[in-house]
Amino acid sequence: MITLQQIQDAHKKILPYVNYTPLINSHFLSKSNKVKLKLENFQITGSFKLRGAVNKLLSLNEDDKSKGVIAVSTGNHGKGVAYASKVLGIQSTIYMSSMVPEYRKEAIEKLGAKVEIIGKNSDEADLYAKQIAKEKNIPLIHPFDDEDIIIGQGTVGLEMLNEFPEVDTVIIPTSGGGLISGIAQAIKLQKPDTKIIAVSMERGPSMYESLKEGRPVDVEETETLADCLGGSIGLDNKFTFNIVQKYVDDFVLVSEEKIAEGIRINFLEHKIVSEGAAATSVMVVKEKLTSHLGKNIICLICGGNIDSELFNKVLSYAHP
Repeated sequence: MITLQQIQDAHKKILPYVNYTPLINSHFLSKSNKVKLKLENFQITGSFKLRGAVNKLLSLNEDDKSKGVIAVSTGNHGKGVAYASKVLGIQSTIYMSSMVPEYRKEAIEKLGAKVEIIGKNSDEADLYAKQIAKEKNIPLIHPFDDEDIIIGQGTVGLEMLNEFPEVDTVIIPTSGGGLISGIAQAIKLQKPDTKIIAVSMERGPSMYESLKEGRPVDVEETETLADCLGGSIGLDNKFTFNIVQKYVDDFVLVSEEKIAEGIRINFLEHKIVSEGAAATSVMVVKEKLTSHLGKNIICLICGGNIDSELFNKVLSYAHP
């Protein structure tokens, strides 16, 4: 059971290593509602993932730190673990599948981590990493289904409520559920009537399908503009499925066409660069995809790590 105190303590602990990111007004989206954007694309590694990674690595004992750490990533978690490891003096190895774009691999290597390409998808890379962690007794830093990771991501929710206490609706891009699990608890443990809306892409939304079935299920991982939202929540999911089931008020999906539109809106209207996953939240408001929209809304812009070539294609309407 995660407590509000744990999230508050984590916030103090990680602040020397992360950015307290801006919360800005969206004049474009604020019609009958007041809409603000929480800019985790301005985090040091370009994504919220750094928060959980720092919190997890700070929680390790000295023996575990000396062994180094490993992680599986589609990009942003790997960058978070690589950067956190570098500043804390810990060696790191990141396993990625062949589906992950080359620019994400290169970005992690630049932070000093060793990168190995394993398998055709995230699940195959994850299985390999688990075997290595068990055989060599090396800490495996899970991207989402870990209490320290969830608590670290929950610090985003503390900042949201601190900056905009009247918020009544929070929209969060969702994959494995670590981010939304942390934010939902950070906010609902203080302001339980706030609506928490999950959003994902139409192509292979693992958490969405799992909630529909009432248990964790596998989905086929396919190519999507919101590539950071890909992958399974894990059939052995311990934390995030139950937390999302308990705290999330609605879950909506966004098409590839609308994700592309969201990327363009963020750039042209908000003057920010956002990856596909981060474009999903603004489309929930623009298209009114949920009946739970209140008067004071925060859309989470979860990251800005998008390939420049892909970004240019999206802006020129050449994709999808």
